[in-house]
Amino acid sequence: MIGGGPVGMFAAFYAGLHSADVALVESLANLGGQTGNLYPAKILYDIGGVPGISGADLISQLQQQVSHFHPTIMTGRTVETIDRQEDGTFLLTTSQGVIATKTVIIATGGGAFTPRRLAVDYDPALDDQNVFYFVRDLADFDNQKVAIAGGGDSAIDWALALAPRAQHVDLIHRRNQFRGLESSVDQLQQSPVQLHTPFLIESVDAAANHQIEVRLKEVRGDHTESLTVDKLLVNYGFMSENRQLRNWDVTLDRGKIQVNSQMQTSREGIYAIGDAASYPGKLDLIASGFGEAPIAVNEALSFLYPDRRQALHSSQLYH
Repeated sequence: MIGGGPVGMFAAFYAGLHSADVALVESLANLGGQTGNLYPAKILYDIGGVPGISGADLISQLQQQVSHFHPTIMTGRTVETIDRQEDGTFLLTTSQGVIATKTVIIATGGGAFTPRRLAVDYDPALDDQNVFYFVRDLADFDNQKVAIAGGGDSAIDWALALAPRAQHVDLIHRRNQFRGLESSVDQLQQSPVQLHTPFLIESVDAAANHQIEVRLKEVRGDHTESLTVDKLLVNYGFMSENRQLRNWDVTLDRGKIQVNSQMQTSREGIYAIGDAASYPGKLDLIASGFGEAPIAVNEALSFLYPDRRQALHSSQLYH
């Protein structure tokens, strides 16, 4: 299993249900992927049967779940190549040695990720003091004056989550329309969050009392505004890099791995699930990846053991 985000972790657990010998390989130092490392405080609402759960709590529960079958977990390892051997098995060359395996399931998500930074120059000493690109703990913003830059789901979610905790929340977006879920946008417009649209951030400078001054300029206009806040949270999205996929000799579709309805890639015995996979109608949701994981695992086991009938229900498998 290549990729230790939520989908890879669940796939490893599901393979354990079938008594498979699983190695879970993750390039980062910790499991969790973007959910655990970039959005640990974000509340997720699209996990079936769970009214709402933070990224950190979801990863914690997945770790508890996957540990039941004791897979081999290898963190801090980047898979460089996947080579098929004469006997039909695969040899994975990683940054820390090689791994021999009979099948491969790729769940690398969007790949390596870095935040899209502010498009203005500012003192880098303000990073992690006044300017933030991640929220590790909502409590860090309690009773603070907070400005949030962004107009997508994550920016709206942060604004709504911080509104009852922060002293004041400003939300800055370069368009008049927000790109979030309709229900979230409706909630935002009824909240105490002060909206600044359509504005761009023109400058960020240190101010008195350990605060910062955020100057705004109207898009296609001359109006300017100035905000003095304790913290600026920038949420312009993330740039992902899946460069390693090109070294794995799988057919790609706009940077993702092309799969069929069985999650099979262009290479027999190699499957892809989650945000790494591409097929018609694909949705990049954790919920979708959780549904793809059992398909890939069952197909991989059928590939290895074509005469063995795979049990489908967890009540038949959990022990």
